[in-house]
Amino acid sequence: MAYLAGDTITAAQYNVFVNNSSSPFGYNHFAGTGSGAYGLGQTHIATVTAADNTITASQWNTLLTGMDNIVNHTNVSATARTSVTAGDTIAIKTAVETDLATLATAVEGGSTSATALGTNAVGSSTNSGTWNSTSTIERSVTFANADTMRHFFNAGGKIRIDPSCTTGIDGSKDDVFDALTTTATGNLDIGSKTSTRSGSGETLTTNGLSLGFHDLTDSYQTILKLTSDNSGYTSNTVEYQAKLDAAVGTATVMTIKMISTDAAADDTYTSGNTSGVPSNPNEAPRMTLALIEVHPTGDQGLSGAIQVASNAEVSNSAS
Repeated sequence: MAYLAGDTITAAQYNVFVNNSSSPFGYNHFAGTGSGAYGLGQTHIATVTAADNTITASQWNTLLTGMDNIVNHTNVSATARTSVTAGDTIAIKTAVETDLATLATAVEGGSTSATALGTNAVGSSTNSGTWNSTSTIERSVTFANADTMRHFFNAGGKIRIDPSCTTGIDGSKDDVFDALTTTATGNLDIGSKTSTRSGSGETLTTNGLSLGFHDLTDSYQTILKLTSDNSGYTSNTVEYQAKLDAAVGTATVMTIKMISTDAAADDTYTSGNTSGVPSNPNEAPRMTLALIEVHPTGDQGLSGAIQVASNAEVSNSAS
């Protein structure tokens, strides 16, 4: 239904702006609890009785203020409006329906322009020793409930994978796995609809960066796999996978797995020929999987921060 600026707003029209759960989406659907890729966990705005055609200044201002708050958080472009005063004719403001649609689209896309984001470490695991075949580390993050998990990602939150390795074991293999993790992976951020990698280099073997939270299932999917381009170590890899404990909307747990593989042929240690030779030429360095939450804050419109509730090590093995 088309609404013209200057028309006196009816209760039915106001309720569409506030509570419509299909396109054009109302404020409560994209900013309140919502469902799927919609919802930010903000306080719902009350609807009015359909038979009552009187909309108060306070009710109208509540909607306009709520919209402004989400504009501030998502950093989208929207129409500037002034509040109304008791006694004014409560008329429809310019482009309200258009701006509601813009905000709904921003939230559905994962609020990718949001800048009110903080960071917290949410767990780190390191191999107990060196290895020469495979290292596998799994860590999980858990949210208070399924809605909080959705709202975290819808508001621009990300789970950041920050991998590294402990050097000082074998110069060559240290360099290989340091390049694969710190340099080539960098920060691997799992967002709402996509993932991003801040690092560069090495051979991109599997590119799952088109996957985000809303694409994950209860089975592992590869977000990124890198293979070394270092001569003599081109079969060595690091792979990052992610899964949920249930479908989006029910899930509360995300689990990240880092699999490091040392398939390169090992050197032979010869007694007496020790000049410049690592003392453990066959050992790969201890790997570290650290997770960081890049969480929405209340600094630019949201009512408060949306964060992970707990984290845990799921497995840690090396052989």
